[in-house]
Amino acid sequence: MAFSSRRSRSLHTIVFCIFFLTSLSFAEEASHDGDSPKFPGCDHPYNLVKVKNWVNGAVGETLTGITARFGAPLPKEEKNGVRLTAVFSNPLNSCSPSSSKLSGSVAIALRGDCEFTTKAKVAQSGGAAALLVINDNEELAEMGCEKDSSAQDISIPVVLIPKSGGESLNRSILDGQKVDLLLYAPVRPPVDLSVIFLWMMAVGTVVCASLWSEISGPEEAEERYNELSPKEASNVSSFIAEKDYLDIDVKSAVVFVITASAFLLLLYFFMSSWFVWLLIVLFCIGGIEGMHNCITTVILRICKNCGRKKLNLPLLGKISLLSLIVLFCCVVFAIFWATNRQASYSWAGQDVLGICLMITVLQVARLPNIKVATVLLCCAFVYDIFWVFLSPIIFHQSVMIVVARGDNSGGETIPMLLRIPRFADPWGGYDMIGFGDILFPGLLVSFSFRYDKTNKKGIVNGYFIWLTVGYGVEFKFLWFSVRVLSRTRRSGLFLTYLGLYLMHGHGQPALLYLVPCTLGTCVLLARVRGELKNLWNYSSEEASSRGSSGDA
Repeated sequence: MAFSSRRSRSLHTIVFCIFFLTSLSFAEEASHDGDSPKFPGCDHPYNLVKVKNWVNGAVGETLTGITARFGAPLPKEEKNGVRLTAVFSNPLNSCSPSSSKLSGSVAIALRGDCEFTTKAKVAQSGGAAALLVINDNEELAEMGCEKDSSAQDISIPVVLIPKSGGESLNRSILDGQKVDLLLYAPVRPPVDLSVIFLWMMAVGTVVCASLWSEISGPEEAEERYNELSPKEASNVSSFIAEKDYLDIDVKSAVVFVITASAFLLLLYFFMSSWFVWLLIVLFCIGGIEGMHNCITTVILRICKNCGRKKLNLPLLGKISLLSLIVLFCCVVFAIFWATNRQASYSWAGQDVLGICLMITVLQVARLPNIKVATVLLCCAFVYDIFWVFLSPIIFHQSVMIVVARGDNSGGETIPMLLRIPRFADPWGGYDMIGFGDILFPGLLVSFSFRYDKTNKKGIVNGYFIWLTVGYGVEFKFLWFSVRVLSRTRRSGLFLTYLGLYLMHGHGQPALLYLVPCTLGTCVLLARVRGELKNLWNYSSEEASSRGSSGDA
């Protein structure tokens, strides 16, 4: 009893913290239009480039670069590329004819002192087969051109690489080693299989959390009954009826957006590795609680007698042996993930902890009616839009993107998201979605299920199935728009086009789409059915009381 009560209070605290961390997902593109102006001969899209290198015949680390707005295109596959010798221009800026022999080689030049088109023309006139420009920082800058630059005369590929990559090539060449380069620009597939799995995880989490009461109800009652002494058993029905919920009201919904904004600014200004570690610890505590809840529920569903064995432990009080064993396994799992979170397989552990945590959160946090849902989701909608799209006006960069990327965090990343590696993407990376993009719509979907169940609504004339479809379809459309439409710049949906235009395809606040397609669907259906007033002021307690009176 004491152990269960303490767990409930700690979970309430964790739920409050989790709602502060509405992260967004990213979809880095291998090709995009960029901001630089277009002119005849200077209108190519910017493509990411793989720069494969060999030092004295030994394969080195493949570098990443970006093509220019002008110049010849690169092959899309490595097998179609040509391996060429790398030669530094002399002078190094390639602003004047080179004294080095560049014929048939990849000319290497440093950024600065003249236009990119000038460097390319000098390298081309010297017989170079391609030009590799070393940037003066770690960014992949866009190499545009002036209107009167005659960029259409440039017939060799031009690629820019970060400063660190150029320094490694420079060291090898200065040591007298022979460096060969092969440049190619692989195309990212329009849709990766990872998007389908991510869709299944997000929608599955919402559906599973909504239906969880149907799974956990009898076993939870049985477990609580077993915790009672014989003297208390006579009051078992009233005890089982008690449930530790975190009811969200209008005031807390408004307070959320204010507090969450303050928390986001705190992360923005004071982001560091220790700060991220604090979030990792909170995530692990919440994940342990979530896994413990989900695993014990499933086990008790299969074996109802497994929870009867009890132990009386100091500090923890009376606890079932099953609960203790599961808790120990969950702690070991979370510690293993935390210590190996940089490994290539760590995404699986993070997703397991995250999904279990969100299922548990959606059991504890509840919306009472559509009025509160409207306030909460609209606040979350404004929160997401402001900190992604409008914050650059004040802070000169998107606060949400900076925090989600983990800038200044010493290589650590915030774990409050689901992620899965891109299986067929030659550029690797992950597709991701933040917890907030699942939790906020999930609260409304869970409410719709409880409403349908209490009011004995069928599948078709209820709300749960339609909100689930709205969430799933719009989530899928979101990823389609980010991964495909960001390349073509054509979309029939105004909000999608606006979002892609403002973010240039690099990041999307998912709630921009998810809120209208869940809350909007619910309000529209209720209005058509004449049930909007009832849903707006709905109270599950009053409905239960009316149902009990009617049954009597």
